[in-house]
Parts: sequence; structure tokens; C-alpha cells
Amino acid sequence: MKTGRNNIFLIGPMGAGKTSVGRYLAKQLNKEFFDSDHEIEKKTGVSLTWIYDLEGLAGFRQREMKVIDELSTLDNIVLSTGGGCVETPEVREILKHRGIVIYMEVSLQTQLNRLKRDKKRPLLQGDNPQEVLIRLWEEREPFYENIADFTVITDNRSVHDVCDEILAWLGNTAKT
Repeated sequence: MKTGRNNIFLIGPMGAGKTSVGRYLAKQLNKEFFDSDHEIEKKTGVSLTWIYDLEGLAGFRQREMKVIDELSTLDNIVLSTGGGCVETPEVREILKHRGIVIYMEVSLQTQLNRLKRDKKRPLLQGDNPQEVLIRLWEEREPFYENIADFTVITDNRSVHDVCDEILAWLGNTAKT
């Protein structure tokens, strides 16, 4: 049985709109909003890029798991997670059992459009961001699908529109 069913966890690839939607959704539901990447930066006092450079992906994933574990024990929150958190089996279990998981799905083209000027994402700083995004989608999409309670497509949609769909689904779920 899931504890913390009043917690909402947003998962999905970078550029899906998890942070923007999460902030608005939390306001609509009168919940506290957290972004796991932002919380990692707050706790460490350094950027994610710095953590990646110094500790590598494994070090970052450890920090991410710890932050998600801590935040998911809170009550009545909306948590926007980093796109790759689902690669860690323990994180998938935490999310599945401690709240409602919403997969924010986005197409490759929309991701590229939304992220083309983003210099804060360590995984996209190479020569071929499109190739990276395709590889990440292939690796992570099965995990997103597997733990999601609900999937919402965010392509060409406003934050309000995406939130309205999530709120409608949550309302229907509460009635059953």
C-alpha cells in the first residue's frame, strides 16, 4: 500500500516542464513545491554541473537518491524530479510507494526546442544534444512508463493546460 498518497511526484525527461507545472500544480492544490535538483544545489551550495564534474554521475545519483528519499517522506507536497532519477532502482521504489507518480511525456523535437539555449544541464553540453536525448529516452522511457500512475503529454501545451489535465485526472481518481 502506498503511503503519502497525497504527495505528487512529477517524472519525465528534461524539458518536459516538470518544474513549471509542479510549481503551478502545487499552488492549485495548496501543497508545498520542491524540485529535487534545486534542493541538491541548495544543500551542497554548488551547481549540478560542479557536482557532475567533481563526483561524476554516480556521486550525483547518490545525492539525488538521498534528497528524494528525504523529500518523499514529507506530507502534502508536489516534487519535480530530475529526468534521470528513474535510473536508480531505489528511487523508483520510493516514488512508487510514497505518492502519485505523474509522467510528463514530451517529444524529442519539443525537448530540443525548449533546451537549445540551456547551459545548466551537464548531459547536454556535448556536440550532439539530439543524440544524447535520444539515448536517454531509450534508457529511461520504460522506467517512466513502469512507475507512472498517470501520463500527460506536454508538447505544445501551456502550463495551465497541462495542470488542468492533471487536476481533472486527480479529481476523477479521488471519486473512485
